[in-house]
Order: sequence, then structure tokens, then C-alpha cells
Amino acid sequence: MRIVTVGDNCMDVYQSTGEAYPGGNPVNVAVYLSELGADTAYIGWVGTDRYGEIMVRAIQGKGVDTSRVWAKEGTTAITYVEMAGNERKLGDYEEGVMAGFCLSPEDLRFTESFQLVHSAIWGHADSYFPYFREKGLLTSFDFADKLDHELVTTLAPYVDYPFLSYTQDDEHIRNLMKKIKARGSRIVVATLGENGSLAYDGVRFYKHGIVDVEVIDTLGAGDSFIAGFIYGTLKGLPIERCLEQGAQRAAKTIGYFAAW
Repeated sequence: MRIVTVGDNCMDVYQSTGEAYPGGNPVNVAVYLSELGADTAYIGWVGTDRYGEIMVRAIQGKGVDTSRVWAKEGTTAITYVEMAGNERKLGDYEEGVMAGFCLSPEDLRFTESFQLVHSAIWGHADSYFPYFREKGLLTSFDFADKLDHELVTTLAPYVDYPFLSYTQDDEHIRNLMKKIKARGSRIVVATLGENGSLAYDGVRFYKHGIVDVEVIDTLGAGDSFIAGFIYGTLKGLPIERCLEQGAQRAAKTIGYFAAW
């Protein structure tokens, strides 16, 4: 199982302590998939600051191929995190060198040796998804909670497994999932926080609850769910089991501080 993730990375800096941890959706998904046993690689840009060095060393330490991570003159992206109890709130975001991120022809050729490519709404990789589809790659994309973003409509024909973040199972999210599926996706998935998750394959909806654990820090929960679901999908598991895999991986992540 070979998966490449592309796009944004950032250091999650906790306001209360000043401690910084590597993160960003594509990075987190690659790390979680590596922990599950997949062969993973990450393509992205870091700055020439100490955070860039920390990011690359940390990703390498988790067994992710960083041969296409490039250090560009400038600063590594930062997301400031505030804690309200055990719930994390994302504050200011400084994009740093990732603001100019693009894939080189060599980067694109590198992706062709993988089964699936994953990115996210802030990853600056959406324009490459027609290329990925043309080359026969499976694709997944995290739209997060930006349900009104134009990419939800325009990118759907090139995304096999789109992931959405919402709060509950209601008519609004189901109608949106139906619209996305009709534009060409294989399976549309929505994570619903404490209300579990929902998937739609064009025939029926599938629901799954959460795994009850003590919550330490919710940072990375959605990303780890995505990793679990993707892993199950590439293993050929039915949708119900993929949702279960996602829930189990998310439960593990919220049981410790920071994303990983």
C-alpha cells in the first residue's frame, strides 16, 4: 500500500505553553498511515528556520519518505493553538513559504508510483488533481468544514474520497453529500465530531459512532479518521469497516497531547 500526501504543513504552536509540534493535514495523514503500516511519502515546502528542520526530522522519524520535501528561503508555516479544556481552537495562521507552494514536473512524476494521493483545502494542490486522475491515481481530499467553498463543487469530479467536517447527521449534510457524489466521487465521507461519521456511496448512507475514550486533546482527530478510512479502503474493507477503522484511529489520537 503506497500513499503520497501533498501540500500544507505547519507547526502547531500552543499559546499557553509555547510548545510547538509538527502538523498540517497532509503531514498528519501520512504519519498516521505510516503508523498503520502503509508505505507513505510527503511532498511539501518548509522554511529555512529551525521549525523547518524540526518538521523534516519528525516526519522522517515516523517512517515517511521526505525526499520531496524542499527547504525554501523563509519561514515554516505556523498555526497558533488555544486550548479550551480538552478542545483545541485554531487561532492565527502564518503560511510562510507554503504560500507559494507548487509541484515541479519531477514532483508530479514522483506521485505516479503511488496508489493514492491525498491533499487538503489549504494545500495549494487542488489544481493538480486532474493530472492525478489522468495518471490513474486514486485521490482523496479533506475539505474540512469549508462546505461552501467553491472547491467542494469544482474539485469533486477529480476526488474519489472527499472528506467533510460537520456537526450532525441532518438533511443539509446528506443533500450536500448526494450532490458531491453525483459529480463523480466514489464515496463521500463526513465526520460529525461527537456524533460519529457518515458515508454515502450513491446507494445508501452508512453511519458509525465514536469510540469512547478519555479526551486529552482533539487536535488531529479528523486527520487520523481520514487515515484510518483510507487504509481500510485500500485494504478492500466494506464501508462500515472503513468507518470503524477511522473511528478507532481517531480515538487513539485524542487520547494524547498534540497531533502525534
